[in-house]
Amino acid sequence: MRVLVTGGAGFIGSHVVRALEAHGHEPVVYDDRADPACDVRDPDAVRRALSGVDAVCHQAAMVGLGAGFADAAQYVSRNDLGTAVLLTAMSESGVRRLVLAGSMVVYGEGRYVCSAHGVVRPGPRAVADLDAGRFEPSCPVCAAELSRGLVGEDAPVDPRNVYATTKLTQEHLAAAWARATDGSAVSLRYHNVYGPGMPRDTPYAGVASFFRSSLARGEAPRVFEDGRQLRDFVHVRDVAAANVAALEASSREGALTVYNTGSGEPHTVGEMARALAEAHGGPEPVITGEYRLGDVRHIAADSTLLRTELGWKAGVGFEEGMREFAAAE
Repeated sequence: MRVLVTGGAGFIGSHVVRALEAHGHEPVVYDDRADPACDVRDPDAVRRALSGVDAVCHQAAMVGLGAGFADAAQYVSRNDLGTAVLLTAMSESGVRRLVLAGSMVVYGEGRYVCSAHGVVRPGPRAVADLDAGRFEPSCPVCAAELSRGLVGEDAPVDPRNVYATTKLTQEHLAAAWARATDGSAVSLRYHNVYGPGMPRDTPYAGVASFFRSSLARGEAPRVFEDGRQLRDFVHVRDVAAANVAALEASSREGALTVYNTGSGEPHTVGEMARALAEAHGGPEPVITGEYRLGDVRHIAADSTLLRTELGWKAGVGFEEGMREFAAAE
């Protein structure tokens, strides 16, 4: 299969390219970091790149929190306009197979259960609570403590920042394209991806990258809130393998299929910081109590559907992955 990989020179995209090659496919890299002419918003350039292509693996995106609106136009342009241009060119070129880099950020907060009111969806946390160190969401009905669980693909979406909104829009565009063209579209909702090649010291780097950079400077990783925020850290090679599995799977024409893509072994941010510090040889993380507006408290995936339907499973364990990441260039 000849596969156009948008963003194929980036962190995740480059691993997808290697995974495709290892499975006997022919990846075609389309990335403005490798060639400034490869802008996914350029219709003519995209149409040329689609020549002879069997499928598209769409990884190109502006990533990060996008909590404010200073960069809103850039996020929408790069993520949503770029996706619309790509899908339009695919419809014109007869390419009918798409795998999209989705994100768990579309869910907002994770799954919570109140003992009295069942499954509930807390709203954004109040600044007064965060300032007071009250980080856990409470029941929106009775204010009771909540128990947390795993988020399934059928959970309501609640994007809480600009980036999350653009990622959900990408899925809506892909679904509309699939219906209009009888195409096959899959969105892999990535959880917290980490691993070799992760960008360092940029506003859009993930928390694991910031922690590793601190350790490399001999500084303690600074952990926000109380460090007990739950996340699913999934290795980039496992994410790349999920992309290959989605490309090779039997297609569902005329529809978008969504899969959570996580390790299935949630850990707290504090646990991740300690694992990296231990693998690096210290210093120990510092819990700061600081917070970022727009961050959610807990979000972890139920990736059962991806395992059962596509036969995929995470192969890199948490401790192994963190040791490798701590030592990576």
